[in-house]
Amino acid sequence: MPEVPRKDSADPVDRVIAQLYRSVLAVPPPEFRAWALDRINTVIPHDGALWGTGFWEGRRFHNVTLRGVPPDYPLRLERTADENPLIKRMLVAPDEPTTMESVCPDKEFFASHLYREAFEPAGIQRILATVHVDPRSGLSSLVSLYRRDRAAKFSEAEMAMQRRLNYHLFNAASHSFFIHLARTHRDRPAEAVAAVVDVKGQFHEAQPRFLDALETHFPEHGLRSLPFPLPAVGETRSVGPLSVRCEAMADLFIVHLWPSGPLDRLTQREREIVIAVAHGLSFKQAARKIGVAPSTVANHLYRIYRKLGVASRTELANLIHAEPADTPP
Repeated sequence: MPEVPRKDSADPVDRVIAQLYRSVLAVPPPEFRAWALDRINTVIPHDGALWGTGFWEGRRFHNVTLRGVPPDYPLRLERTADENPLIKRMLVAPDEPTTMESVCPDKEFFASHLYREAFEPAGIQRILATVHVDPRSGLSSLVSLYRRDRAAKFSEAEMAMQRRLNYHLFNAASHSFFIHLARTHRDRPAEAVAAVVDVKGQFHEAQPRFLDALETHFPEHGLRSLPFPLPAVGETRSVGPLSVRCEAMADLFIVHLWPSGPLDRLTQREREIVIAVAHGLSFKQAARKIGVAPSTVANHLYRIYRKLGVASRTELANLIHAEPADTPP
């Protein structure tokens, strides 16, 4: 008897969850949210979607991904946040999918200023939304799914699917960002952790271990922003027992944090000289390699000995070779 092909009985939500994690390396971070919303559309059909992140107190999104809604829609949503009962309910019950009709009867909603100002211009009739609030950083992420057919309400089964997807959706997006960050910033120490902040030092993304380090070394400071001034771009600065480096990322900044080692107390030029001399180059060879005068190498080396508490090239070499190979430049 011929073998009957087995029907794929895998749960469709489980398949989407597996796709989210399997694709964190394949999908670039700027495209990941839109790609993930497309995956959700395979199990919870919708005509449009919004995924925004920010602090609710500020009533604006730090970043937002839109699918099938006009570009001005987030601004309309922000302007009407105070009169939106769906937002009020979600903030009381984070991570719980909620529909507009569950908090506001249709007759009242479709006659409201909120509907006319925020939703009607975008053609939105039905809404299924979830907010996730990071209890440590205070960052909020809102995912809203929309339908244009007023008769097509989101079902209890679809709400249950969204409830299962939420954790994995937010976790996979963060995982995607920091995996790509690690792959493109290989000159950071292996123990370095990272966060993305704005010019005021407020978090837009943060690795849990980054927040762990701040809680350990700055226990009196809240975790919604950096407890120290943002270093200049390209600068490595010591902050207590930690070293901090800042790099630009469009209009935001990536902040790398790691436990300070001996070389972190040196300037960029001093580190260049130390590495050259510790690898056996003479003053003349090091000067030629770096592009300075031999006397400059000698003067720098004298100050380096005092900074690091060493008295010979041998001690300096031992110190350097004890450092991780990927010490920042």
